[in-house]
Formats: sequence, structure tokens, C-alpha cells
Amino acid sequence: MTDATAADVDAAEEEAPKKKKSKLPLILGLVLAIAGGAGGFFAVRAGLIGGGDSAAEAEAPEDLLEVPDLAPATFLPLETIVVNLPAGSAHTHLRFTAQLEVAPAYEGDVQAVMPRITDVLNTYLRAIDLGEMSGGAALTNLRAQMLRRVQVITGEGRVRDLLIMEFVLD
Repeated sequence: MTDATAADVDAAEEEAPKKKKSKLPLILGLVLAIAGGAGGFFAVRAGLIGGGDSAAEAEAPEDLLEVPDLAPATFLPLETIVVNLPAGSAHTHLRFTAQLEVAPAYEGDVQAVMPRITDVLNTYLRAIDLGEMSGGAALTNLRAQMLRRVQVITGEGRVRDLLIMEFVLD
């Protein structure tokens, strides 16, 4: 072969379009992902996985609408507690008012230790850091802490809940 002919063959090979990679694996993966998602949805919906018996729930929707009777309760108001906050903070006072949800059988028992409950809550509110009062879950955390302290004083099972009526930083 001559040099000119060899150069023409090399030029022709360079100009030939390069073969594209196959998109078959990508399409196959997409189809399998969709099929897997649909199968998982069907399995959960049919109650095969997830622990629910949706077939029984679909046959008896009136069972889902039944509301259980509320347990009888008595609500005992606590005295309003006003706490002076440390100097240098943006607020000067905390005003706190709450009620205790009590089983009617234990109303007298809880009423008898009400001064102790007020003392424990007053002491707790004075001891908390102002940083604990910020954030979305702050009031929920404070409520849980106060309820636990009240339940320790009154005995387990007497006070069901602590309902916060007022929590104001002045």
C-alpha cells in the first residue's frame, strides 16, 4: 500500500461514527423499579405485608367510626405560678397555669397533696434553663417532665394528665 492509501484508510476510520452504548440496562432497570414499587404497593394494600387486615377493615367501616366512651375524669385547677426569670434575659416573668386530669375516685387524695404539687412545679419551673423553653418540642418536653413529677408525688395512676392552660413569658 502506498502512503496516500494508508492515510485515506486512517482518515476513513476516524470519521466513522463511534458506536453508541446500549440503553437497554437503563430501560430494564427503570421497568424493574416500577414493577417492584407497584408490587410493594399492592402487597401492602392487600394486607399481605404490613400487619394490617385491610380486607376486614373494608368490609366493616362502621367499626372504624365507633368512638369509645371517655373514662370519667375530674379536672383540678392548679394555682397560677409566676416565676421571676434571671436578669439579662429577654423576658422577666413566666406565668404558668394548668389543670390536672384525675380519676374521680382519687380526687380527694390529689386535692390533699395540692400544696406539695404546687411546690414541686414551682421549684421545677425556677430551675429550668431558658434555652429549654425554645424550640418546637419545648412545651411538650416541659409538660412531660412536670407530669412525671406530679405522678411521683400523687402515686401512680391517680393523675392521668397535666393540661397546660397558660404558659406566658412576659
